[in-house]
Amino acid sequence: MPTRRDFLRGAGALGAVGVSKRFFPAWMPRLAFRQASQASRGDVLVAIFLRGGIDGLSVVVPYGDGAHYYDARPTQAVAEPGSGSSAALDLDGYFGFHPAFAPLIDIYQGGALSVVHATGSIDPSRSHFDAMQFMEYGTPGSKTTGTGWIGRHLQTASWQNDSPFRAVGMGAMSPASLRGATPLSLRSIADFHLRGREGELRRAQQSLMHLYSVSAPQDALQSQAGLVFETIDLLQALNAVTYQPANGAVYPEDEEGFGMGLRQIAQLIKANVGLEVACLDLGGWDTHENQGTHDGYFQSQLAVLAQGLSAFYADMQDLMPGVTVVTMSEFGRRVAENGSAGTDHGHGNFMLVMGGGAQGGRVYADWPTLAPEVLNDGDLAITTDYRDVLAEILTYRLNNPALDQVFPNFTPTPRGIVTAR
Repeated sequence: MPTRRDFLRGAGALGAVGVSKRFFPAWMPRLAFRQASQASRGDVLVAIFLRGGIDGLSVVVPYGDGAHYYDARPTQAVAEPGSGSSAALDLDGYFGFHPAFAPLIDIYQGGALSVVHATGSIDPSRSHFDAMQFMEYGTPGSKTTGTGWIGRHLQTASWQNDSPFRAVGMGAMSPASLRGATPLSLRSIADFHLRGREGELRRAQQSLMHLYSVSAPQDALQSQAGLVFETIDLLQALNAVTYQPANGAVYPEDEEGFGMGLRQIAQLIKANVGLEVACLDLGGWDTHENQGTHDGYFQSQLAVLAQGLSAFYADMQDLMPGVTVVTMSEFGRRVAENGSAGTDHGHGNFMLVMGGGAQGGRVYADWPTLAPEVLNDGDLAITTDYRDVLAEILTYRLNNPALDQVFPNFTPTPRGIVTAR
């Protein structure tokens, strides 16, 4: 029989009580709790990381650059608007969406979707690992920070929140951006309802009950153990399998689980369980060979992204004024395609901001152009630091003005991308 000491050893450090793998099966989410406090303020933030370095020049197409774009990409360029079914979808007379982004056009034109171009992390690294770490820490060029920008936001907010669902990372591991926030790492709510696992869960609960009297807690640790059970009960009630999205929303059923992740985030928001931040990844963007911009892998992956965002927007509908979705990627791709019908690691890229606070229907770009003499070693130059975008979201949508602590040694430039709540 496991002992109380065993539980403490497996539960983790820094005063957070987690769930040791010794007590619960691997498929079960890892739980961690903040100290008790008052309710959340500001929007729910949904941060989507497009891992691998998405080719932003094929997503938000600078067709207005003419030969500087088309000559550099003889097989991978997206045609100008009006050139057929595979042409870009015009946004403002200079930029256009890839046709796979068609599900987002109405949201953009309705003013709830903003596009930021020539943005990213100012660090010149082309290493996936380093670039992702710098971006998620919010400290480009520094690996010693130790906490993520979202973690620091939650630590410095003027309110606190004792919900175990305050910060959720959808997937097997919590992203680096949440470090410092003791997040819930949730692979899938559906795991509580598939393949007869309720029986496994009951056995795990009994194992923990032998250690603690959770019905009448005598100390803080027993109280925290009680929270574990409350969380398990709530997850059992939130059945992702039977959940019916609103307004005819249909999430993509992709292998990576992006659609299911967005579906479950929507469910958690609607359940009003204290969610403040949800992080979700969509990978596979490292397209060095056979990128498939028009009818291959890139096109199909982009369709998953667009369909997922569109479904989430439709599903949330009346709740979207209190939700902000932001996308980012560690870097873009080079302007010129390579000899393998792909694109290599670049620099500047795009971001999307979706929600009721977005000043949408516009591409925000201090556009440097793709003229050879202004490229950054063959790459799109960055003229908008990605932290400018996040700083506005923090200040005006999440009600956290502590930017000097969230993004140390950085002074943001106002961009006007979102409005105040």
